[in-house]
Amino acid sequence: MHCRGISVINFKNLEELSLEFSPKFNCFAGHNGAGKTNLLDAIYYLSFCKSFSNPMDSQNIRFGKDSFIIQGIYQKNGDTDKLYCGFRRGKRKVFRRNKKEYDRLSDHIGDYPLVLLSPADSQLIMGGSDERRKFIDGVISQYDREYLHRLIAYNKALQQRNALLKIFAEKNTFDPASLEAWDESLIVSGQYLFEQRKSFFDAFLPVFQKHYAFLSESRELTGIAYESSLQEGDFRGQLIASRQKDRILQHTSRGIHKDDLDFLIHGVAVKKFGSQGQQKTLLIALKLAQFVFTRDIKGTRPFLLFDDVFDKLDTQRVTRLMQLVSREDFGQVFVSDTHADRLEALFREIGSECRIFVMEEGNIRVSKLLASHSNNSTHETSQ
Repeated sequence: MHCRGISVINFKNLEELSLEFSPKFNCFAGHNGAGKTNLLDAIYYLSFCKSFSNPMDSQNIRFGKDSFIIQGIYQKNGDTDKLYCGFRRGKRKVFRRNKKEYDRLSDHIGDYPLVLLSPADSQLIMGGSDERRKFIDGVISQYDREYLHRLIAYNKALQQRNALLKIFAEKNTFDPASLEAWDESLIVSGQYLFEQRKSFFDAFLPVFQKHYAFLSESRELTGIAYESSLQEGDFRGQLIASRQKDRILQHTSRGIHKDDLDFLIHGVAVKKFGSQGQQKTLLIALKLAQFVFTRDIKGTRPFLLFDDVFDKLDTQRVTRLMQLVSREDFGQVFVSDTHADRLEALFREIGSECRIFVMEEGNIRVSKLLASHSNNSTHETSQ
């Protein structure tokens, strides 16, 4: 599977672009604000039906315009798929595959799996538990559609239960029967989500540890602890026991929406005691493990997006990382960086085919194709 090309109209600072991609490496170079991360976001959008940096569709429209369009052409299992996403202010978002519109956007998730590594990933370690739950949900939802549907149902039931608790507080009343109806919805969906998360971590942990060992040259022992109130058993009993507390707090205090992860090195929390280098290595190992785990389950190589990867690692480690993902068991890779010459030097050393797009104020100034070692020619066009 690979993306043959993409066209963008009025998405963020990208006015109108149409690009053809290499099936292996594609790099976007330019100063901050040139639009390279926005191009990565457009590719992400076609996999997840949303932006990775701004969930508000209206805020992703180019300033002064009323709509944006993102289109992509994909090669998958010998077939050509055309994806279309359009959004206009005040209207419903339209997402189509081969001209057929989706009834539910969730039905698209997982068909074009993608793994993103960006500077914002530091929040996986330093941020709140909701960031780590998003990571769990993002991985599992790409290979288990039932999980995504149950997650949506759980969140709706949670929202309704919390709204009911607020009404009880405002009216100084309490109706256990009406609360129990939402309890039942939470239990049915929550138990399924918990079991899938638990199974996921049992299988995911050794994959993650293997990649961390590769990146750290086996100098450190790492782990991930999964924490959930459902590990204590009897979710129904927990909801009943916490009713008085929930009435005071006016929200639901027990359930899988409180789950968390603790990243560990030698049994010590990375969030509190890990160095910057250890944190960066952990994040990259986490995303590589996500790629391998998803690939092995789905039988499809996800897209890999690296945003400002040189900001995370020194040149030697970046070279080692790119050599790893240049192997045949990895698929199409997209990379952004501030320096085109640094990218060119890197991929000439690796010897893998790479197309480099030099960006300036949301436009492509130069497109350069670096051939593999078997074909050392370089083709350059100005746009």
